[in-house]
Amino acid sequence: MTDRNNKSTALFLAQGAIIAAMYVALTIIFAPISFGAVQVRIAEVLTILPLFTPAAIPGLFIGCIIANGIGGGIILDVVFGSLATLIGAVLGYLLRFNRWLVPIPAIVSNSVIVPFVLKYGYGIDIPIWLMMIYIAIGEIVGCYILGELFASAMLRRKVIRGVFKSNK
Repeated sequence: MTDRNNKSTALFLAQGAIIAAMYVALTIIFAPISFGAVQVRIAEVLTILPLFTPAAIPGLFIGCIIANGIGGGIILDVVFGSLATLIGAVLGYLLRFNRWLVPIPAIVSNSVIVPFVLKYGYGIDIPIWLMMIYIAIGEIVGCYILGELFASAMLRRKVIRGVFKSNK
């Protein structure tokens, strides 16, 4: 393995680990609004990161697994909630050619999967279609609105492949 491959692998692992840690921290810091039938998971702002680096895919997935586990989620939530995030990250990465499309898979996957987890895992007695709307609204706020503000800030800083490039 060449030195360049080692640096590339190390950068990928570091980016993924930082993204996972940020996801966990944001979820736990904002725990009161990160869980439940009506939620705005602020950590979902990070679902825009597949626009910048493929390391966001495992970073978001692992971060969600850890956050859901630490947050007291049942195994159904840890597995399927995290899979919703993984689906959103993979499809978001595939749509990275258009930054406005990147958040949409995360919004859709979470809006479809999470209500079933809430209904059948936690026994929340709200119609699934209504929980889908609630989750979609929270995801639109976290992924799309906050995510696009975050992407705009990163693009202004000339972020390239997840690494800040100095303006100096």
